[in-house]
Amino acid sequence: MLRRLRTFLALAILGPSLALAADAPLKVIVFPGGFNWPIWVAQDKGFFKDNGVAIELTPTPSSVFQLVGLIDGKFDIAITAIDNLIAYREGQGEEPRLGPDLIAVMGADHGFLKLVTVPEVKSFADLRGKTVSVDARTTGYAFVLFEILDRNGLREPDYTVERAGGVLQRFQALMEKKHAGTLLLSPFEVQAEAKGFHTLAVALRVLGQYQGLVAGVRQSWAEKNRASLVGFIRAYAKAVEWLYDPANKDEALAIFGKNLPNVPKEGVEAAYRVLLDPAEGFERRAAIDLQGVQRVLELRAKWAEPKKTLGEPSKYYDSRYYDEALRR
Repeated sequence: MLRRLRTFLALAILGPSLALAADAPLKVIVFPGGFNWPIWVAQDKGFFKDNGVAIELTPTPSSVFQLVGLIDGKFDIAITAIDNLIAYREGQGEEPRLGPDLIAVMGADHGFLKLVTVPEVKSFADLRGKTVSVDARTTGYAFVLFEILDRNGLREPDYTVERAGGVLQRFQALMEKKHAGTLLLSPFEVQAEAKGFHTLAVALRVLGQYQGLVAGVRQSWAEKNRASLVGFIRAYAKAVEWLYDPANKDEALAIFGKNLPNVPKEGVEAAYRVLLDPAEGFERRAAIDLQGVQRVLELRAKWAEPKKTLGEPSKYYDSRYYDEALRR
């Protein structure tokens, strides 16, 4: 008992960060791409460590793999489209798995969604009779693609839809011209445009406010791991603000290049312009855009099957962890 008391007092004196650092790493699953820049910064600059958190990153091949793994408890945090969380919570996911306590706890971006087509397709009319690709038909950004095409006079069967996996897999398939077009997340379109591919539409400019990636968790896990989750959010938010500071540009570019060594220098510079654009870049301080969530719900109400009455944006976002992280 005396030994335990001494240990407790030592941890209390040294602070919560040391106590948390002994915990197992948070298992975080992400889609591969430059939009993970804040995570790389938080790792490189020690922001996670400063907040008593260690993370173990896993790239996901698809939203199905990611969401099923999150529901099954194989992962603690998913950086995923909030549409995915809503779909699997409401029983509208690509897989018949229900995640009744899935919740967003932090924002990340507005989607960075661009409709990119092969060099031969220079207009929406050119997509008629062609194949477009999605990650999954019922979740993620598929409804954004359908809505953009619909507003430009195209609906199935004007085009064919094929499932092709996450954004990296879709990018690779597009480069091989397996499909005529797909939605890419920045900065993938930068690499595509350099090879003669075309960006037909920027989703944010077509749809207005839209909530893209968020940090998603199971509510039951969050309640048991509050300190670690708050530390993760605080470190991520700090990394976003660090990226937006022009004084850090050179170091930020170096961190990006270290994590994506195959991207040429001009591509890294382009990613900096796109991902840190004041109007369309990362959401400042990792805030969530509830009006953007409303747009997600509107698209889901229009396109999702089976039809279902959805809740208000606040139903799918628990602000308590974010509020605590930003208070400190």
